[in-house]
Amino acid sequence: MNGDDIKIEIQHLTMAYGSYEVMRDINARVRRGSVFVIMGGSGTGKSTLLRHMIGLQCPAQGDILYDGQSFWGMDNEGRQAQLRKCGVLFQSGALWSSMTLAENVALPLSEHTELPATEIAEIVRLKLALVGLTGFEEFYPAEISGGMNKRAGLARAMALDPEILFFDEPSAGLDPISSRNLDQLILELRDSLGATVVVVTHELQSIFTIADDSVFLDAETRTMRAHGNPKELLEHSSDPAVRSFLTRGAESASKASV
Repeated sequence: MNGDDIKIEIQHLTMAYGSYEVMRDINARVRRGSVFVIMGGSGTGKSTLLRHMIGLQCPAQGDILYDGQSFWGMDNEGRQAQLRKCGVLFQSGALWSSMTLAENVALPLSEHTELPATEIAEIVRLKLALVGLTGFEEFYPAEISGGMNKRAGLARAMALDPEILFFDEPSAGLDPISSRNLDQLILELRDSLGATVVVVTHELQSIFTIADDSVFLDAETRTMRAHGNPKELLEHSSDPAVRSFLTRGAESASKASV
């Protein structure tokens, strides 16, 4: 793997809340155009790691590099410029309940561009179409299902044509069919847009379906215990914590993703 292949690099990252150390010495590389999964059980700091990657929390130690440039070494203007290249789908979808789906998707375009209203409306229609929500532009979040809310949140995350998409537990609260549909949508968007995708999840079905690479965070040791393709880790890892996590019904999940 040469340097040009690396979109994101996590270097010796330690995460803490005050004196409480959440995770220490995390090292990982995310290949350009890949789906990278941050996996582990509850309370292992998965979402905290994502928060560090999108600038919501400063590391206690270490750094995160985008295209070889230190994110936390940048000034605030530089970090904001980098974040405009990113789209984030939060666990809840985080749509504004008082806005229609079209208004939600249009919001980042109105805030960060000087495009005319007609062009913004056209982009909104395109983004909603990409996630299968054509015809739902004037619906409010309360009027549609949880899976549709997640897809609308994804359309908003894609509004500015980001180079990187971040997902925080995208399957949370979804039924199995909606979860599988969202997994397939993530893969389709990665392939069609060429985006790099980072996903926080503990769901084995999603992990084995979408991940090209992953990092496994462990609560007991408070550090990463594995880094690699989950299917390969399942086959070759001798670490009991990694195997215990990946064998929670892993055989059926792996077969289902083939």
